[in-house]
Amino acid sequence: MPIDNFAYDKAFEYLENGHADSSFYYFNAAKQVFLEQGDSLHVAKCLINMAITQHEKADYFGAQETALQAIPFLNENKTEHHTFLSMNYNVLGLASFYLKDYPRSILFYEQAIKYSGDPQNTLAYRNNLAVSLMDSKEFTEAQAIYASILKKTNKNSIEYARILANLARIKWKQDPTYPAVHEFLISLKIREKEKDFWGQNASLAYLTEYYEFSKLDSALFFAKKWYNIAKRIESPHDQIKSLKKLIKLSPNSSSKYYFQTYNVLNDSIQEARLAAKNQFTMIRYEVEKNKADNLSLQKDNAEKAYNIGRQRMWIGAVSMLCVVLVVGGALWYKKRKERLQLEAQNRIKANQLNISRKIHDVVANGLYRVMTEIENREDIDRDGILDRLEMMYEKSRDISYETEVKKPEQQDYHTQIAELLKSFVTENRKVIIAGNDAEKWGRIDVDTKEQIHHVLQELMVNMRKHSQATNVVIRFDWDNDLLRVFYSDNGIGMSDSQVKGNGLTSTGNRIFNLNGKITFVTQAEKGLKIEISIPIL
Repeated sequence: MPIDNFAYDKAFEYLENGHADSSFYYFNAAKQVFLEQGDSLHVAKCLINMAITQHEKADYFGAQETALQAIPFLNENKTEHHTFLSMNYNVLGLASFYLKDYPRSILFYEQAIKYSGDPQNTLAYRNNLAVSLMDSKEFTEAQAIYASILKKTNKNSIEYARILANLARIKWKQDPTYPAVHEFLISLKIREKEKDFWGQNASLAYLTEYYEFSKLDSALFFAKKWYNIAKRIESPHDQIKSLKKLIKLSPNSSSKYYFQTYNVLNDSIQEARLAAKNQFTMIRYEVEKNKADNLSLQKDNAEKAYNIGRQRMWIGAVSMLCVVLVVGGALWYKKRKERLQLEAQNRIKANQLNISRKIHDVVANGLYRVMTEIENREDIDRDGILDRLEMMYEKSRDISYETEVKKPEQQDYHTQIAELLKSFVTENRKVIIAGNDAEKWGRIDVDTKEQIHHVLQELMVNMRKHSQATNVVIRFDWDNDLLRVFYSDNGIGMSDSQVKGNGLTSTGNRIFNLNGKITFVTQAEKGLKIEISIPIL
């Protein structure tokens, strides 16, 4: 039975009217409702639509992240899930392709074809696969796919024109003497007749490329037509590509104009992509924040109702005791009760803050670290993972029992630090560690080492979530009475709002409690540097 979800209907309404940001917001809100109801298929549908929107707005990393979140909600053993599996893998393939990760895009397209039950969609997925194979220089495989598709298409159809042009381009790439121009012109003629402007855009790009090194006047002719059609279909990506050709092919009197146009357009594209990425991030943040605020309000109301009931019970008890106790004893008891209640409330508040911090450090960051290792390591240490999960389970149980017993360290602290930092290494990210000296760590007490461990874990989790860094360096410098920790990465930096976020604020508080200092140096697109200094007692 379908679930009544106002946000889901609203999302499609905005999607049909071309309001991508609003549709993304309502799909994200609808996803929360479906999660609470246990409707995994509709959760996946929301995530897939969100990923498609992010891809269309050129937020390719965001599209990958969202589409990957949808996979656990889809069951390959259920036929009704196959259509959405194929759509999701196609989005992952497209995002990987535009990020120039061709091997991974090929794998995703193959999965999309595997689960596709619609012949028309299958043709599109196979075409996408062939494009990735061609850009990976696997011409033979790509040519075989196009040749197979070409036999199944109508010779006057838009699909035929696309496959014909792509097949000719592959043959030309393999053999520069192949006269691909004939097929290119046939394809262009069909596309002009069918008013397929996106297809014309592709044909004109191929013709420009074909004549670029043989007939400059023909190349310039087709490049101008390409630029005009790219403007007509409002494709900034193709406008940029055609402008590059015009700058190269045009005489000096014209190339300066095209160069200025290129710079203005390129800057606006970069700003639009960054704005879209930030916009989707803020939409998700607002939805999650509203959800957290609602849960907090519900909790507060429940606690108030409980406290009111408890207070009434105590008033009744005190009233009965007042009948049998002397006035002086009743007054003393009342004052003592009020004092105890105030102390209990203060302890509860302090304990709640402490438990919240422990859950963030032990459970949330610990699980994120384990997830990172599972995601990025092919040779997973199953026993090591289970040991860490068991340790987190025991720590979370201790938190629930409010125990403060310190467990003995299972391994040397410098080994723990090395394993923590190296767990964030992936095939695309290096983590370099310097100064992690076992003898030096022996100078620091257990409590301080535990706080430093949490600080490093928070920095690495923040890096993994936000920085897109490929190189991370952590260096420990030891003076007679001071430990300095230098962190740096080559990611995208952090905004002021990220520096002031909950995780990094907690990090600052820890260092302050150790009488230390922390300094952030960040520039957009130029990475992040952090210096931490902690006195050694």
